[in-house]
Amino acid sequence: MTSPATAPATDAPRTAAPRADRGSSFRRNAQRTGSRYLWLFILPAAAFYIFVVLIPSFQGVFFSFTNWNGLSADWKFVGLDNFTRLFEDAVSVKAIGNTFLYAILSTVFENVLGLLVALALHSRIKSRNVLRVLFFMPVVLLSVVIAYLWQYLFQVNNGAITQLLHAIGLTDANPNWLGDPNLVVFSISIIVIWQFTGYTMVIYLAGLQGIPPEQLEAAAIDGAGPFTRFWYVVRPLLAPAITVNIMLSLIRGFMIFDQIWVTTGGGPADTSHSLSTLVYRTAFQFGELGRGTAIAVVLALIVGILGFIQYRGLLRGGAR
Repeated sequence: MTSPATAPATDAPRTAAPRADRGSSFRRNAQRTGSRYLWLFILPAAAFYIFVVLIPSFQGVFFSFTNWNGLSADWKFVGLDNFTRLFEDAVSVKAIGNTFLYAILSTVFENVLGLLVALALHSRIKSRNVLRVLFFMPVVLLSVVIAYLWQYLFQVNNGAITQLLHAIGLTDANPNWLGDPNLVVFSISIIVIWQFTGYTMVIYLAGLQGIPPEQLEAAAIDGAGPFTRFWYVVRPLLAPAITVNIMLSLIRGFMIFDQIWVTTGGGPADTSHSLSTLVYRTAFQFGELGRGTAIAVVLALIVGILGFIQYRGLLRGGAR
């Protein structure tokens, strides 16, 4: 016979297991119910995104194969004619080259200058907080305002930059920054670089602040100089910030519009157009919406492919 003292011990597991099962079943039911209600919160944002982004995007892709002018109800399916014209027209080919040049120049100089400024302001320099604000200030200003400012600075004869060249002894220098086809792309790139270097600086500062100082101290004790410490300690740890900055700078460079349209309108003689300004001019000034959307589709594909490559690089860097 089993003693009374041992009876509760043998009965406890028989009652505990059903309670655990009931508890887990209740949690599963609650999770399923919560998932169903979760869709109610997602649905408004998803509907807005579908009707404002996805449907117009698919419509744009469809109309890129037509000759629709954007106003009349009549249109004709023209196949790949809009895309072939993009690579046959001299202005379009020039705009494609300019777009890549804008993107490359802005990406390289924004990241190099932004990293140098971040390294300087990450040190114990006095007034570094004030300098951080000053370097970041152009980012928060409207691109249109920045473009008008630099249009004034780039004026021929009386422009501040020309006057600066005269002040340092280059009295014969009087470049037409925005009117010379050989200079205009580089002049516009200067505007973009000046405005967004502070943006890359902030991201690099965040990455530098996440580097453990013990690693830098250990490298210094081992005899590593400043450049060696940067290349073998700081640079690998900044890899995620570098990847993000390159991706954002590339996308921003390919999408440049305001600075070009305000300063030159694509001139002189259509030599400063990018694909973004060409989309606007073709679709809304010339009334060729089908061809304009074809240019936009090509631009979107370029940005999407490069963004995907950079994103994959970021994932591989994070995996390492």
